[in-house]
Amino acid sequence: MDAEAFVQCFLKSGHWPAIMETTLPMVSHDLLDRIRRRLDELNRSERKVADVILADPGSATSMSIASLAHAASVSEPTVNRFCRSFDAKGYPDFKIKLAQSLAGGTPYVSQAVEPGDSAEGYTSKIFGATIAALDLARRETDSARVERVVDYLTQAKQLHFFGLGASGAVAQDAQHKFFRFNIPVSAYIDVLMQRMVAAACHTGDVVVVLSYTGRTRELVDIAAQARNNGAIVLGITDPNSPLADQCTEILAVSAPEDTDHYMPMTSRMIQLALIDVMATGVTLRRGEDFLPHLKKIKDSLKETRYPASR
Repeated sequence: MDAEAFVQCFLKSGHWPAIMETTLPMVSHDLLDRIRRRLDELNRSERKVADVILADPGSATSMSIASLAHAASVSEPTVNRFCRSFDAKGYPDFKIKLAQSLAGGTPYVSQAVEPGDSAEGYTSKIFGATIAALDLARRETDSARVERVVDYLTQAKQLHFFGLGASGAVAQDAQHKFFRFNIPVSAYIDVLMQRMVAAACHTGDVVVVLSYTGRTRELVDIAAQARNNGAIVLGITDPNSPLADQCTEILAVSAPEDTDHYMPMTSRMIQLALIDVMATGVTLRRGEDFLPHLKKIKDSLKETRYPASR
């Protein structure tokens, strides 16, 4: 079986052919992470190739070299050079390694973890995957979008955070931070409450919807309802999702985490970091005159704590 046939066999079946164990060398499931870590080292043309692959790794495994070159607006020799820089013999071999990278992981746990990993191994992998995902998100966060989001937040008369599942916990963290800004703020993690709040929204309200995939039907419908009632709807979500289409503005979350098959981990950390970015932006907009108010809130906790040990 040649390399191209191998990739197609995997893509059609979703399982590794038995021949893999006897005729094809195993590689570590870290190709995508290696690409992300080396983005700053690549030249301009190779970076274009990397961006296309990272944007949709699954589609990249089924692209011909000509298709990938066209999508990246580079030449085929550039694609080959890119592949060889990641220890592949050529483009077909690179696609095998890419498919293996996508297939790695322990279902419903983490894509970074293998079933036989030790405590030391999976601890290191989880921290490493989180650090890599946060660094990628940092590079991809558009500061102009951040400025616009902070503009909307500072003008809000009332602020609501909506999230479900893992994103619901992030919505509650956002409420914990934003109540300090002297505006009514709430977090809702129940679909029925979210729907009723969206129906009661009006001009001056700002709704922040958190969803990694942006494909949850209820949240998409609720965002549309809130916006139709005059609210500003901000999303922390996939930029190419149905939810993004319903938002006034978004902060993109495009961490390479398949939450359909794995427990949400790095995506949640990115959401939390972006909430911190938003809260920091609002604090700075309020200026130094607002700092005594924040100090007052902090000081209110002093009597609840034992003195720090020396």
